[in-house]
Amino acid sequence: MKMLNGRDLAGFIKERQAREVRALRQAHEIFPQLAIVVTVENPVIDVYMRMKDRYGADILIDVDVHRVSQDDAPATIARLNEDPSVHGIIVQLPLERPAETNQIVDLVAPEKDVDALGKNAVYDPATPMAILWLLAGYNIELQGKKVLLVGRGKLVGAPLERIFQASGIDVSVATRETPDLKAETLRADVIITATGSPAILYADMIKRGAVVVDAGVAGEEGKTVGDLAEDVYARDDLTLTPVKGGVGPLTVCALFENTIRAAKATVNKDKA
Repeated sequence: MKMLNGRDLAGFIKERQAREVRALRQAHEIFPQLAIVVTVENPVIDVYMRMKDRYGADILIDVDVHRVSQDDAPATIARLNEDPSVHGIIVQLPLERPAETNQIVDLVAPEKDVDALGKNAVYDPATPMAILWLLAGYNIELQGKKVLLVGRGKLVGAPLERIFQASGIDVSVATRETPDLKAETLRADVIITATGSPAILYADMIKRGAVVVDAGVAGEEGKTVGDLAEDVYARDDLTLTPVKGGVGPLTVCALFENTIRAAKATVNKDKA
């Protein structure tokens, strides 16, 4: 079994980002800041919030969390949009009322939408960017392969489908409406799953020698788990993301990459 370890790649990216932030602070007196708007209490979300806070501290980016009701979120976002000290804004999903997701994320100014969830986003979405970094870092070639996305969510599946289609990659998507998921997964050379449904993929659903990237996140009995069942990790012929340390660390890197780009854009704006 070959593991796609995102932590190893993240270390190199983090060092480079720290140098870029130091340059912004020293040469331009710009102090990058990321604001996170949260409308729900959720232990899985809290784990990722702590990761973002620690990562920001390590590379000298301030991370401010704004816990508000969903009714108060529009006013909070409007204030953050107008604050020149804030370079990136995230609306943490899921929302208190998920049906209003598009309406809320579209309120974030495009130049500060570092999660790239709004309809006018100018940056690449963080988790898809992380998955592409991970595959490239381990020289996983997608051209000429059958790629299957399990899930078409706003954060991962939908943007990856657009990216792959634009690149001419043979990509298909399985959703909860797919009548025979196993038949689809057994045809795929590369599977990228991001459903947030624990153990949706078992060992007998994956063809020999396949590459499997698990970007699903869910809470189960107080633990953070992915989409892959435990028996998948007993297969010695697969290339897999580990239970922890696969896509997650690189997603955080990608999010801060966009925040740094947003801060750099203010340098160019000041020069204009």
